Amino acid sequence: MGGGNVKGMSLVWNELQLAERKANLKKAQAYIDSEVLRYSDPLTPKKTGNLINSAKTGTVIGDGEINYTAPYAHTQYYNTAQTRDYDPQRGGKWFERMKAAHKNDILKGAKELL
Repeated sequence: MGGGNVKGMSLVWNELQLAERKANLKKAQAYIDSEVLRYSDPLTPKKTGNLINSAKTGTVIGDGEINYTAPYAHTQYYNTAQTRDYDPQRGGKWFERMKAAHKNDILKGAKELL
């Protein structure tokens, strides 16, 4: 184990593998986004359906960000004291509750795409 120098060595990316890896990551992110919306739907407050629809129209699947664009989304999310007599499963912090119940399922499905 001498102190010799290494010369003439370089790292070359296989462009085809890199493109395939990026495509797989994009598919996995799209899967995660879709599953988050799907699993969140039955937990999200639903009086008229506008709040749920605002996530579907406000989100670009594959960007990694879910956007509830209804003006009252923030209030509904953080107002956990309010009861929803029409469906007690629906209520505040729906993303946190969805994640607690389905995170492992979502991650497992995403890993299968990588």
